[in-house]
Amino acid sequence: MEALFKIDRDTCNRDGICKEVCPVDVINLSDDGSPVPSIDAEEVCIRCGHCLAVCPTGSLSHRDIEKADCPPVQPALQPAPEQCEYFLRQRRSIRTYKEKPVPRDLLQKLIETARYAPSGHNSQKVKWRVFGKREELDMLSGITVDWMRWVIDVLPERAAGLHFERRVKRWESGVDGILRGAPILIVAHGEKETPALPPGHVPEMDNQSAPLDYAIALTYLELAATGLGLGACWAGYVYKAANAYPPMHKALGLPEGHQCFGAMMAGYPEFSYKLLPLRNPPVITWQL
Repeated sequence: MEALFKIDRDTCNRDGICKEVCPVDVINLSDDGSPVPSIDAEEVCIRCGHCLAVCPTGSLSHRDIEKADCPPVQPALQPAPEQCEYFLRQRRSIRTYKEKPVPRDLLQKLIETARYAPSGHNSQKVKWRVFGKREELDMLSGITVDWMRWVIDVLPERAAGLHFERRVKRWESGVDGILRGAPILIVAHGEKETPALPPGHVPEMDNQSAPLDYAIALTYLELAATGLGLGACWAGYVYKAANAYPPMHKALGLPEGHQCFGAMMAGYPEFSYKLLPLRNPPVITWQL
């Protein structure tokens, strides 16, 4: 079998940077300082590409990551601190949308960007399901309302705390307070149980990190929407119904053994915002 990675010894400057950044420590240095894979590199390497990306001379090639598909870093595109702060502060949760279809290629680009979100052990386990037919979206809102009615009957105190009666009444008056007329719903889903892991991994620990992987991916999706002229908002009611109400799980049509880990409304914003609202001051305990 071809080696996991190769080194161009004529250009490698033997600085050991690739070894320093490897998150799973599968790079060793030979007697002359050039990188070599550890004995267990095949099994332990998570294919994150750090070694390939960090090499200052481009001397390292990874068997499973095509270098030609990895665009170079462009410092000119790196936002300044003020730009980063502005971008994050101007993000708004969009709950009013234009009645304008979102092109499939734009949604493809949005999800392609979200796939670069970090994930535990570089598992990249997030799967996506995109709904864009009005009748299906209305059906999902209706099923969510049915779930709310069930909660009102069975867990009235819980329902009151979540203002479910208000949502149900709005629905019955002809106002969709669930998906709010969004033309697109994007569902992040994946396996309920952790698949086979490399030796030394504790499945229970990896299961605990799974929801975070999906939340981070959806956050990337929401932020990326802004740059594409779209708006987005977490569809929390749909997410909760999907994991508590069997009819919703069935309606989402997820693969056998999968569950919903989050959902996001998306579309073109109906309105634009003019100010950057404040948030509460951070509560910080310094232990420097």
